[in-house]
Amino acid sequence: MRDLVRKVEGTTPAGRDRAVDALRALAIGGVVLGHWLVSALVVESGSVRVASPLRDMPYLAPVSWVLQTMALFFLVGGQVTARSHASARACGVGYVRWLRVRMARLLRPVTAVVAVWSAVAVVMLALGADLKSVQALAKLVWSPLWFLLVYAGLTAVTPLVARLHPAWPLAVVALVDLVRFGWGGPEWVGWVNLAAGWLVPYCLGAAWARDRLNERTTGWALLTCGAGVAALLIMWAGYPASMVGVPGAHISNQSPPTLVAAVFGLAQCGAALLLRDPLRRVLARPTVWAFVALANLSAMTIFLWHQTAMIAVTTLGLLADRPLIGLHTVPDEPSWVLARLAWLPAFALALAVCWGAFHAYERVRPPAPRVQAEEAQAQS
Repeated sequence: MRDLVRKVEGTTPAGRDRAVDALRALAIGGVVLGHWLVSALVVESGSVRVASPLRDMPYLAPVSWVLQTMALFFLVGGQVTARSHASARACGVGYVRWLRVRMARLLRPVTAVVAVWSAVAVVMLALGADLKSVQALAKLVWSPLWFLLVYAGLTAVTPLVARLHPAWPLAVVALVDLVRFGWGGPEWVGWVNLAAGWLVPYCLGAAWARDRLNERTTGWALLTCGAGVAALLIMWAGYPASMVGVPGAHISNQSPPTLVAAVFGLAQCGAALLLRDPLRRVLARPTVWAFVALANLSAMTIFLWHQTAMIAVTTLGLLADRPLIGLHTVPDEPSWVLARLAWLPAFALALAVCWGAFHAYERVRPPAPRVQAEEAQAQS
């Protein structure tokens, strides 16, 4: 372990901003932990359905304020991608070549999870599994992939949006919500926010790449104003308190993103900016930095396979021949939450097995030394 720590420390460029990697790791960790805590597979009458403890225990909504960390991911994504594109231009790398490398790093790991789960679904149906159960499991695995499509789209238009002020996409989100909820417009209009909502933190990240967010007053303004506006909208405008979707709820703050999700994301971005200096001090310790660096090298594998790990443990639990609390039972009381927390180490172990099997798909070599240099400078 000491040799590994020394190797990671020795190969880290001197100018690398370790806080960026720490924020990316926190974002992925929040998504994984959040899904493991709010996605329950309930086995009833031989079929499986997905339930959420937030439906029967709405007082747990504040948990989603901590674990819904997608805004952090898009903040870091905007910072890294904008720097990557600027570095590529400085090195004489064309847009098409740069984008091809970025897309390969992003999308290649997806092929493995899609292929595996396509085969699993076919086998389950061939063995007589209930169609609704297969759909529930496949949706649980594939639905998080929406973010990759959005992120890929934002990556492709980075040259156009890198200098866009975040207020513009935020205004679009507000207008769309006004049309949906204030003027009774069609529901499909809300899907405009799937791009506009996440463009807000992405543009903030691009501004960070241009050294525009260095003042601590900016972080405090984003944190206080974002949190304050979100609280007012929840209390007075009828938005749900949960920052994740709840089965059966009339409105979801995430599918598609609402104004509450956008302004709360600004608050999270403000907190992230305020944490940069403390994170840099902590990550100066080689052991801590080695852990964060290794987690970032496997970020896509962790994100793509964490739901499979939970499903695998839940399926193995069926061998007990009785419903296990925290795995197969309805999440409607605090005892379920305590039991689910006890199952988290098993989920983590299953995820480690998935990592061992599929992390190689995350290794993509750039096609030319110039692109490799550009990627290293951009902290990919």
